[in-house]
Amino acid sequence: MTKSLTLSDVLGLGFMTFAFYLGAGNIIFPPLAGYMAGEHLSLAMLGFLVTAVGLPLITILAVAKAGNGWAGMTKLLPAGVATALAVAIYIIIGPAFAAPRTGLVAYEMGIKPFIGDMGQAGLAVYTVIFFGIAMLVSMNRGKLMDAIGKYLTPLLMLLLLTLAVGVFIAPQGTMPAASGDYQNGPFVKGILEGYNTMDTLASLMFGALIVDLLRQKGIHDYKSQFKYLAIAGVISAIGLSVVYISLFQLGNTAAGVATDVSNGGAIVNAYVLSLFGQPGQFILAAIITLACFTTAVGLISACSDFFHNLTGVAYKKLVVLLGTICAIVANVGLSQLISLSIPVLVAIYPVAVALVLVTFLKGYFGRPRLVFRSVLMVAFLFGCLDGLGAAGMKMDAFAFLPLFDKGLAWLLPTLLACGLGIVMRSNEKLAAEAA
Repeated sequence: MTKSLTLSDVLGLGFMTFAFYLGAGNIIFPPLAGYMAGEHLSLAMLGFLVTAVGLPLITILAVAKAGNGWAGMTKLLPAGVATALAVAIYIIIGPAFAAPRTGLVAYEMGIKPFIGDMGQAGLAVYTVIFFGIAMLVSMNRGKLMDAIGKYLTPLLMLLLLTLAVGVFIAPQGTMPAASGDYQNGPFVKGILEGYNTMDTLASLMFGALIVDLLRQKGIHDYKSQFKYLAIAGVISAIGLSVVYISLFQLGNTAAGVATDVSNGGAIVNAYVLSLFGQPGQFILAAIITLACFTTAVGLISACSDFFHNLTGVAYKKLVVLLGTICAIVANVGLSQLISLSIPVLVAIYPVAVALVLVTFLKGYFGRPRLVFRSVLMVAFLFGCLDGLGAAGMKMDAFAFLPLFDKGLAWLLPTLLACGLGIVMRSNEKLAAEAA
């Protein structure tokens, strides 16, 4: 008989899910978006919440619905394609973008405010030390990181809640004017900006971990797993929404406070200094640095585990390889790394969204294997067009596509492919009834 979770267990699961998502990287995007959105704050923030909160929540539910984690979600794909997609996601959330970003955010918010820009040589020294220590800890995984995580997340949350209260009660600056794409398309720009959190991609990988935890607590039937995962997801979504809304508001009242608005980390630093003074900035720097470090260890360990199981290469060798790549990539700088990641995320996110969509609609498709593969192929091809456009390439030949100018050329073709799959089943049913 399936057990029931106590209220404390459910709350614990919800806060754990929230902790999975909340990393230092999530803190740097909303302030910059809020600053650039200006008078269009509400629409930009709504778009951001769609992809930074809504999609990760729906993705976790899709993982639960599919059963058996990644293997369950991709069982209708050719094995090679499923593996290639998993490799791409692990590279993106690992050595290509997310993991190097942890070192850069730690540098931007933990060192730079106090000693200034150390130049390329200083950044190189810092990233070597940061990822060198991360590699050492990743090789000897134990309870140390778990213990740090248990205390670190509540501290980070306390700091963010204190900052949120300060932002709304005592705003430090004024609203800047809308700039860039936020002037004419704030909602769509917010949607695309939400890609940067990479949380939807992460959900595809760690959703199965949460299901495994439920099984360990005696929750084995699908309905109960789905129910508790939904509750945990909602708790996490509420927490993330509070964090993002307060950080959007911070950025939206930072004119006259932040002189460096090249990235969100600089904006948050300037705001905290204005609101709480030097002690607050020291506390923020310490907590953000630790949060970045634990995230780096987690990402390096997870990616090393994955590639060890995939290739058979020794785990410790992979830790050294991936950690070294992270240190090298980090030296491009935070703003530059974010700029490089945007086209890749614009290209890969449609595939992730399509995978979630077909997971929910699979039962309504005629010839589900064919439709499943077709929908993902359509999302991938049109997503690549959007990615090339985001990279600044001239794509005038495709300007006729609906929403192409918004970076969402993939959306309508993907929905159309799903619709055709549903129509196919209806026609098959009619043919069967006629026979």
